[in-house]
Amino acid sequence: MVKNYFKIAWRNLKKNKFYSFINIFGLALGMSCSFLIWLWVQDELSYNRFFPDHEEVYFVRRNVTAQNGQVLSNFVTPGPLTDALNKDITEISHAVKLSWEYNYLINAGENSGKEKGLYASDDLFDIFRFPVIAGNPAAAIASPGQIVITRELAQKYFGSPAAVGETLRLNNEKEYLVGAVIDDIPSNSSLQFEWVVNIKDIEADWMKKWGNNSFRTFVRLHPLASREAAEANMKGIYPRHTDMEHVYPVLQPLQDYYLYTRFENGQPSGGRIDYVRIFMIVAFFILIIACINFMNLATARSSQRAMEVGLRKVMGAARKSLIGQFICESVLTSILALTLAMIMVRISLPAFNQLFDKQLTLNLADPVILASIVGLLLITGVLSGSYPALYLSAQQPLQTLKNKLNVGFSAAFLRKILVIFQFSLSVFLILGMVVVARQMQYTLSKNLGLDRERVLYIPMEGELAPRLETFRQQVIGTSSIASATTVNQLPVNIQSSSGDLSWPGKDPASETNISATTVGYDFLETMGIELKGGRDFSRKFSTDSSAYLINESAARYMGMDHAVGKQVDFWNGKGPIIGVMKDYHFQSLHMPIQPLILVLNPGNSEYVLVKTLPGKTNAAIDELEQLTRKFNPNYPFQYHFLDDDYEKLYKSDTQVNVLVRYFGMLAILISAMGLLALAAFTAEQRTKEIGIRKVLGASIAGVVTLLSKDFMKLVLLAMIIAFPIAWYIMDRWLGTFAYYIEIQWWMFAVTGLLAIIVALLSVSFQSVKAALMNPVKSLRSE
Repeated sequence: MVKNYFKIAWRNLKKNKFYSFINIFGLALGMSCSFLIWLWVQDELSYNRFFPDHEEVYFVRRNVTAQNGQVLSNFVTPGPLTDALNKDITEISHAVKLSWEYNYLINAGENSGKEKGLYASDDLFDIFRFPVIAGNPAAAIASPGQIVITRELAQKYFGSPAAVGETLRLNNEKEYLVGAVIDDIPSNSSLQFEWVVNIKDIEADWMKKWGNNSFRTFVRLHPLASREAAEANMKGIYPRHTDMEHVYPVLQPLQDYYLYTRFENGQPSGGRIDYVRIFMIVAFFILIIACINFMNLATARSSQRAMEVGLRKVMGAARKSLIGQFICESVLTSILALTLAMIMVRISLPAFNQLFDKQLTLNLADPVILASIVGLLLITGVLSGSYPALYLSAQQPLQTLKNKLNVGFSAAFLRKILVIFQFSLSVFLILGMVVVARQMQYTLSKNLGLDRERVLYIPMEGELAPRLETFRQQVIGTSSIASATTVNQLPVNIQSSSGDLSWPGKDPASETNISATTVGYDFLETMGIELKGGRDFSRKFSTDSSAYLINESAARYMGMDHAVGKQVDFWNGKGPIIGVMKDYHFQSLHMPIQPLILVLNPGNSEYVLVKTLPGKTNAAIDELEQLTRKFNPNYPFQYHFLDDDYEKLYKSDTQVNVLVRYFGMLAILISAMGLLALAAFTAEQRTKEIGIRKVLGASIAGVVTLLSKDFMKLVLLAMIIAFPIAWYIMDRWLGTFAYYIEIQWWMFAVTGLLAIIVALLSVSFQSVKAALMNPVKSLRSE
């Protein structure tokens, strides 16, 4: 019986090639888009879940209760916290602190290259249990002079993963013995490194201060310990070791570390998870739009199946067998669409991976992917075919044999509802496309209060550090460079903060949490940062080694109307504020401008920042390369533009922009295809009416208007429904930025105009075709 159903279904598909193409191609587009997004969502949700017993691992955040009662949450923690957690908190079995990633030169025999790695304390591999290739990673990292590397790095430099016992030189400074080799780190890990060394090798006095927050901290709880009990005990860890009474650590599950990066009043409020939700909504919308096309065409063309249904019922066919037949037809259409969709996915996956920086694969042997494909087939097949099957099988045989199909109010009304719903989703995506594009344009072009154009930087490494000032002077002396300075952190992404700041009149009970970094001379000149008052660091004043620069927010934070000359106590001891900078954005625009203090310490630098003269950037790069090779011959010359690092801050937002733009256009295309097919069927059903109207003198424009106006009413109603919903959702998304555009009237006008143009083009094509038909042929059609 089922075989017979599929034979009939195939015959009907071949008989109605145009409508079959619309159904299959529209469904294939919807399926391929939805499946690509599902692969992306699945990868995002899998982050950090591959670790054994990952439920026991937590990221440690630092919460600070402000004077207004608000809780500020920060992801960087002080160095001494790790030892205190290991000793004081009985629920914790292991705690580790991690540095940020370093891109260091690796030398092994004749092989050399830059590789990313980090420094960590002893318990790293007791917490993160990466698969081991050779050696004992936990013992190796705890042993002085040993390094742990990945399989890829071992293969690259030693020709084999069996590299335990080999020697390599790190950063051209110190030799390490390879103590262990771990498997390559999966792309869905928040920790990414090729080598790791114990943090004691770079430990300095500032790392031992509770007020200096520069590390990431992770812990593993004992199997039977609860998160709540651990957090309760952690409440008192700061008061036991410091005079900070309103600071306390909290635990964030490892699986949430990647997804939740934004906190409000100490509680997770969003982050990457927002984009996961947006992508899932878009995938659902596109699939629904594609399924609606199938349902609309199936119900609209039901009159052509009336005789078949009547005859089958007269011959004794039960309703459930008719339902089975129409569901089989729907499933067959879905199978063909799914086959085409998988071809589309296979072709587009490389470009999708490049765009979203992923390593997604279409592995049909993977049970999860196979289950997803089967689920997609059943959803589209049953969802698309359910109403047409129930509707057609319910017709009375006597009426159908008289060619009087009871289309009734419900079928026509449902088609209108589906068209409205379909175009409402399309209008929503169009408006989202406009708003996201405008916000990204605003973000990337906003005046940050500093000049990031024509600014590039080179890493401070090798022989540059001990010869820094000589190198900087020669850089400034070149013909293409305007100024140069040194920084510990890039000025568009300062992440370190401190609680060490104090000043006369400070409330002893209040806790400070101020962003801070070290800089060299000429920082303000190089970055084009304006002074509100006072001066920049200068070599003319030897006392500037204990002086400070602050921004306007820091002055307000300390309650200083005239801050220049006031004394504060910070990293370099007691000293005066010599200048107040105008507020500038040193973090993502998702964050409001925070209080900032700059400390003069050229020796504690990671980068040399260089500002080139207008039109001489290429010449500056050539001159920098010559100077760098002269001062640092053992290291390859590398440079980066500050603008590129600023754009990296909005990588996720840019991806959403691209997603909404491309998939939004696909959703519009699918909706337009549905309208095109419905318009074609409507014109086909009204062929005789059109012929009579033309004989009676109706113009082509009049016929086109007649056939188009009903569809345009539905599109207008869809806009009325979609606009307020789209405004609310996009306003919520814009609220994730501290600085954002306003949703303006012209955005709705552009969206509405585009939707009307798409609908008119879709409907008018068939309407004009019908209007141009010879009325003699039209009247003979029946």
